Amino acid sequence: MFETVLVANRGEIAVRVIRTLRRLGVRSVAVYSDADADARHVREADTAVRIGPAQAAESYLSIEKLLEAAERTGAQAVHPGYGFLAENAAFARACADAGLAFIGPPADAIELMGDKIRAKETVRTAGVPVVPGSSGSGLTDAQLTEAAREIGMPVLLKPSAGGGGKGMRLVRDEALLADEIAAARREARGAFGDDTLLVERWIDRPRHIEIQVLADGHGGVIHLGERECSLQRRHQKIIEEAPSPLLDEATRALMGEAAASAARSCGYVGAGTVEFIVPGDDPSAYCFMEMNTRLQVEHPVTELITGLDLVEWQLRVAAGEPLPHAQRDITFTGHAVEARICAETARATGERVDFLPSAGTVLALDEPGGEGVRVDSGLSTGTEVGTTYDPMLAKVIAHGPDRPTALRRLRAALAELSVLGVDTNAGFLRRLAAHPQVVSGELDTGLVDRAAASLVPELVPDEVYVTAALLRQSALEPDGAGGAGGAGAPGEARPRSGGWVDPFSVPTGWRLGGTPAWTVHRLRISGHPPVTVRVRGRAHDAEVVIERQDSAPAAQDAAPAEALRTRLTGLGGHGGRVVLDLAGVTYPFRHVADGASQWLGREGDTWRVVGHDPVEEALRGGASAAHAGELTAPMPGTVTVVKAAVGDEVTAGQGLLVVEAMKMEHLISAPHDGTVTELDVTPGSTVAMDQLLAVVTPSEMPSETEERV
Repeated sequence: MFETVLVANRGEIAVRVIRTLRRLGVRSVAVYSDADADARHVREADTAVRIGPAQAAESYLSIEKLLEAAERTGAQAVHPGYGFLAENAAFARACADAGLAFIGPPADAIELMGDKIRAKETVRTAGVPVVPGSSGSGLTDAQLTEAAREIGMPVLLKPSAGGGGKGMRLVRDEALLADEIAAARREARGAFGDDTLLVERWIDRPRHIEIQVLADGHGGVIHLGERECSLQRRHQKIIEEAPSPLLDEATRALMGEAAASAARSCGYVGAGTVEFIVPGDDPSAYCFMEMNTRLQVEHPVTELITGLDLVEWQLRVAAGEPLPHAQRDITFTGHAVEARICAETARATGERVDFLPSAGTVLALDEPGGEGVRVDSGLSTGTEVGTTYDPMLAKVIAHGPDRPTALRRLRAALAELSVLGVDTNAGFLRRLAAHPQVVSGELDTGLVDRAAASLVPELVPDEVYVTAALLRQSALEPDGAGGAGGAGAPGEARPRSGGWVDPFSVPTGWRLGGTPAWTVHRLRISGHPPVTVRVRGRAHDAEVVIERQDSAPAAQDAAPAEALRTRLTGLGGHGGRVVLDLAGVTYPFRHVADGASQWLGREGDTWRVVGHDPVEEALRGGASAAHAGELTAPMPGTVTVVKAAVGDEVTAGQGLLVVEAMKMEHLISAPHDGTVTELDVTPGSTVAMDQLLAVVTPSEMPSETEERV
């Protein structure tokens, strides 16, 4: 076994690898960019080396700097994790040339299987069925278009290099092929440095099932069963499970042997994954898609049902050990499900839901635990989440004796997870795991897109606004107990000497000879209209009235019929936990203040609540005008493409520019027919969320009544 291993990655996978190294007594070396100087993987490693600035090309993707770090620390081997250089044959060769063991397959196998075109031809020769599609490498746009016409629509455009869904485009309309090919090439070039594409037949409502394989340097190859990876968004997996609810024992054995044959065909060594597309109505008609020559994000579900540590066996195989198990020795116990926690914000517009990268500082963190629950995480309180790297932050994995138990444990764990300071998809995943088709196992790769709108609540629950208002109310009370974490439970201010509380020092609404007045809290959550909460009394015993934008305002001195009794109390002392009693129902929240805003978390969902000033909004032209016209940056990122210029006539839905963040592209389109009268960005411009990008004057309006886009 190696004495020192350098982990050439970051985030949760680096933490995961370091955990196994520590258990085996192997010294770990972390690497970090300037953006990750205080990251969790840096703190948990035995030693760490700075390798450059935040830009991945100058740090995590720099072979020279990684090898230098290995030499400086006396590392004998390099574990590449996944992403970055994990499937880079040049990196594997460079490690070998430097006398380092690359904890992965041989460079030739990476190169062969990394070229999806050659990979399909190789495994076809080995007798493995493949998806019908184009043949040959280096196809031009015209050749790709012709191949798509021959195959028949719909088709899937795929980069020949790389994976993770990046650069993949599903095209159903032949008229869109040119634009989609250009976009796929651009994304592939940015993600992998190679814009070679292939085209494959698209199978509607397919299942995505993959087989985990292990191979040693002595000719031994085994498979560790399958993983169901059909729950995807933008061709990226978000929930995976093992085993698949679709396969029977006979099909599992056949697919496992096909996967082992694919591994043998390329001289594979180490842990790898062979991915298949499977028609849901005929599992026996499975076809090879590609092979991932690395550890997969979803490897924990396989570990939990087999009892094997895949990172350990990567290390042992790389050190020259033979596999100790034959295929007959591999058994499966129970069921495991994994959810990927990503930094992203869901925005629903009618039936369409966009998931946009989120950024910020982790202000408070609660990760779940308990029987059958595992968390692989790169997070800690204070972690800065930017848009430079992949948005995945952590994985929540649940194991149980059967599938229903595993799903229940996963939902409970996601409800327990709280990440305040950065928007995440935890609440969305919890609702997805409860979707009837997920519960029944009737999955396909399009299910998430079809169901997304039903999994993103249109309205923020009343209890969120009431809790935020009462926290603001309590902050006004003596020593501000509820707002800033001072002594005492929220709203339970300490009396002055003699047991007396000055009625004028707290917002009780007391008035001489009159009905107590209401304290008005005007609140807003991004993506939702403002809400007014009127409070009468103190936070620990108050009446509230909730006025949404479309409801009539309450009279200042009269308690409307809908006034509700509330009580906000502390939970577990000082820890940013409160419990709201609203009309006899209790709601526990995790909360933390961030300047003038409050972050609230409950059951996996989080909300950033800020004060709302209607006067300031009116001076800016009003919410309705802004909502109707302003088309701003939907996420912090970089403008990669500008498709219009000032003076251009554009039509509704026409793409104007592209903003990229966390390896994701978002097309900014014209909201109506008109003329581009202002364009404030160029390719390469860095933009903040909600930054103005362009101005379009609608065709039917005079030029002086510009609407902002």
